[in-house]
Formats: sequence, structure tokens, C-alpha cells
Amino acid sequence: MNIEGKKVSVKKSGKDLYEYFSDLSNFEGLMPENTQKFEVDKESFLFQLKGMPEIRLILKEKTPYSNITLGAASSKLPFTLAADIDEVSDNESEVQLKFVGDFNPMMAMMIKKPLTKFIDTLSENLENFK
Repeated sequence: MNIEGKKVSVKKSGKDLYEYFSDLSNFEGLMPENTQKFEVDKESFLFQLKGMPEIRLILKEKTPYSNITLGAASSKLPFTLAADIDEVSDNESEVQLKFVGDFNPMMAMMIKKPLTKFIDTLSENLENFK
């Protein structure tokens, strides 16, 4: 299952955004309002949305100034969440969040709508990022 968030414009350079995403504690500011738990542990963070199970994301891959990819710590639900950064100018970049998961069709059907909403919320919060 692939979910692509909308491309959002952020008034930051590619380097600034890359450094922002590299500090996993910054993801707390992008989380939806219904986040009940958020904990950072070196190269990973754990979060829980109201009514959902806890999810731990670990830093999988970093390409300076253009991509940060996080992945699920559990092999039960294999997925990645990538932030693709495209610098437009010295003080503006476009970011697109991409979710890729390997789920059975029944699971995909159940989680597609809430995941799409989650990606949309992260994108909106990123767009309002100062």
C-alpha cells in the first residue's frame, strides 16, 4: 500500500528541513492533536494516537538535504515513512511524505483511511511549520 501526502511548501532551506527531520524529537510538533504518547530514544521514537496501538519508528535512511526515511521497528507491520525534500530556493523547500507498507488486503482496507488522514495531518502541520 502506498500513500503520498500532498507536496507542501515550507519556508526553510533543504538543509534546515533535513536537520529538523534528523532530530526525531521534532516529530512531536507534527503529530496530530490526539497523540497520547510520544517518546524519543536515540534513533527511534514511539508514539500512540488515541484508540490506536503504540508504534515505534526507527531512522532507516538519510540522504543529506533530500530525504529522511523512517521504518517500523516491528516486523509484524512492515512499512516506511519517508520525507522527500526538494529545495526550491535558499529559504523555501517542498516536502512530500510517502508511506509504503506491505500489508495483506484485509489489513490494508482497514488502515488505509486512518493512515491517509494521519499523513494528511502531518503534511498540514509541516506546511504550518515556522
